[in-house]
Amino acid sequence: MNSVSLIGNLATDVDLKDVAADKKVATFLLAVDRPGRDAGADFVSVSTWNRQAEICGEFLAKGRRVAVEGRLRSRSWEDAEGKRRSAIEVVANGIDFLDSPSREESPFEAVAS
Repeated sequence: MNSVSLIGNLATDVDLKDVAADKKVATFLLAVDRPGRDAGADFVSVSTWNRQAEICGEFLAKGRRVAVEGRLRSRSWEDAEGKRRSAIEVVANGIDFLDSPSREESPFEAVAS
């Protein structure tokens, strides 16, 4: 079974890209705290697609706290210098926003007034 659940803070802003006429991908780096003696953080690449990508691009920014559920995906490629590179990332099926944006950023401000 390939299943991942993480809670952390965005270490980068969301990068939203069009990859086809009707496909979008959002990527960001998630900082996940390490418990115990190895205190610090692990930085995990996260990607999400289509409508969820659009929502993340609109409402998330560096520092926001989220819960991510998804699966691991490994990929490899050859860089410009001909070196073989590889990466493991989380492809998110679900992203829950765990904190509220500040009042200035709130998309619901006009409705609440």
